[in-house]
Amino acid sequence: MATKEALAEIRQDLETFIGTRVKLRSYKGRNKVVEREGVLERTYPHIFVIKLDEKRAQRRVSFSYTDVLTESVELTVCGEGGDVKILAARA
Repeated sequence: MATKEALAEIRQDLETFIGTRVKLRSYKGRNKVVEREGVLERTYPHIFVIKLDEKRAQRRVSFSYTDVLTESVELTVCGEGGDVKILAARA
């Protein structure tokens, strides 16, 4: 079961990267994997929002911190010094 401390730690990690580019890999089940790039736009108490790079229109997607903890969503921060993967804190 996800503890509040683990979810709070994931949120704190993500808050440091607000406004930076991220690579998103979302596992939708039955071997469906969606990979996108965008900008980590905002964090809220229970979800975070990513603004995707779309050619036609701006699109935003939101995920919960539990998605990161259960590894159904993987986030990689694109940085100048290399990519940094956001890992779920296991408690």
